[in-house]
Amino acid sequence: MQPMSLLIVTGALFVGTHFALSHLLRAPLADRMGERPFQIVYSVVAIATFAMMVQAWRGMPAEPPLWAVGDGLWIVASLIVLFASILFMGSLIGNPALPAPGAAFAAQAAPRGVFAITRHPMMWGFALWALAHALVVPTPGQFALSGIIAFLALAGSAGQDVKKAKLMGDAWRHWSARTSFVPFARQLSGRGAWGDTIPRAHALVGGLLLWLAVTWAHGALGYMVAGIWRWVG
Repeated sequence: MQPMSLLIVTGALFVGTHFALSHLLRAPLADRMGERPFQIVYSVVAIATFAMMVQAWRGMPAEPPLWAVGDGLWIVASLIVLFASILFMGSLIGNPALPAPGAAFAAQAAPRGVFAITRHPMMWGFALWALAHALVVPTPGQFALSGIIAFLALAGSAGQDVKKAKLMGDAWRHWSARTSFVPFARQLSGRGAWGDTIPRAHALVGGLLLWLAVTWAHGALGYMVAGIWRWVG
């Protein structure tokens, strides 16, 4: 199998098993196995298929970049990853989209911080991470990998809207009515206040620390030096 074909096949396996276990097969398997064993199986399958996809990507032959990547584009990509890190860290507390017992209660709160930006900050964080990598590694292989991750994140968010509406009913519908899927859509349409979008301390501080750690590890593990470390040290 050609390297690109292998990447696409493993990517389809990663996305397909994720959607199947998140939606179609979740209820019957969880009922038969129990919630905890199902979560273990879900995690093992997700990690295994993700590792297969990454291994296929690493096996891609060297490809010439489709455009030149200078400091300006690296700055843009670094800021995108910083914003994605803030969204991710902010999504870990008070997120009605997470499968937590207090999800319905969290949906009653007024959307603030990252949730005023988008009701799916974690998934948009992954999609923006993928975009940043495509900007600074403009090769067909990276486009395929970034496209797979971005598709899973955003299509998964849309599926999550449907599933949460069934599980939480009016609580999720009211949350959806006060939030937006696309980042800053409510603010740009004049329906939301820009001041509400200021991330809270745990999102800002946690996001900054995550960004510094991940971009440092990027170079330390032998990949391209990323983030502020391109200009410091």
